[in-house]
Amino acid sequence: MQAVYHLPGLFEFYELYRVFLPLFHDHRDWFYDWCTIGSVYGAPAGCRWDGGRAGFGEAKAEDAAGLMREYGISPRLTFSNSLLREGDLCDPECNRLCVLFEKSGPVPAGVILTSDLLLDYLREKYPGFYFVSSTTKVLDDFRQLEKELERPEFRFVVPDFRLNKALDRLAALPTERKGKVEFLCNEACWFDCPDRKACYENVSRKNRGEDCEDHICVSPYAQRGYRFSDAMENPGFIGIREIRDVYMPNGFSQFKIEGRSLGSAVVLEFLLYYMTKPEYQLKVREEIYLDSSLDLF
Repeated sequence: MQAVYHLPGLFEFYELYRVFLPLFHDHRDWFYDWCTIGSVYGAPAGCRWDGGRAGFGEAKAEDAAGLMREYGISPRLTFSNSLLREGDLCDPECNRLCVLFEKSGPVPAGVILTSDLLLDYLREKYPGFYFVSSTTKVLDDFRQLEKELERPEFRFVVPDFRLNKALDRLAALPTERKGKVEFLCNEACWFDCPDRKACYENVSRKNRGEDCEDHICVSPYAQRGYRFSDAMENPGFIGIREIRDVYMPNGFSQFKIEGRSLGSAVVLEFLLYYMTKPEYQLKVREEIYLDSSLDLF
């Protein structure tokens, strides 16, 4: 068994992956042999069906699809808007993305979603996709997670990160269900946040073009912004030792890394921590930083 990572920024960090993926392909000995890349997920800026994050993603769809095809990696479209209505389904840009990505390469493309309305539409119109139940559903009750895992239309289900350490109940899942659980590893959101679903819904409204106020985060750490060091102290954090020594031996292989709204330098730190052997991390940094297309500031 290998740990399969699902990485952020299909559109948002195209320039980073354009440099990183050749390194991962050509210098495989620099990286842990117990892990691989299962997908890169994202959505272009202004995407009506997007959810979770808003206003990011500048790469051309054709370029993003071509890069994934070149390296045999599944592209995933983040269509996790939870507030879609019937009229949103005819959005021309979102449908153009579906046409492009549904048959973009030898590796099937996926869609991460929240809305059952959109799920039914895509299953009928674009049957070539596989589907992922989004963490924006905030499945923070284990019974909710079990019911979602029973749905055959989803290949993977991403529970709320607050279930990451429910290890006794997770370990008791049937083998088939374990294979569908995709853990969100590096969430820095306040573990006791009561407004996680409201926060995602606010983003969904913005992506639909609604004029609404920003969601005000009540986390005591909100002013700090995302810090990987904070995420590592989160009770729901899953590090590489836990992946290797706890989750994989118990039959879990799917791990999602968040970060679409962050900077490429922070995302690189995720790639270094989760995938790169310590003795080669400097080499990877040098290859990335010395590439003229990528700036830190």
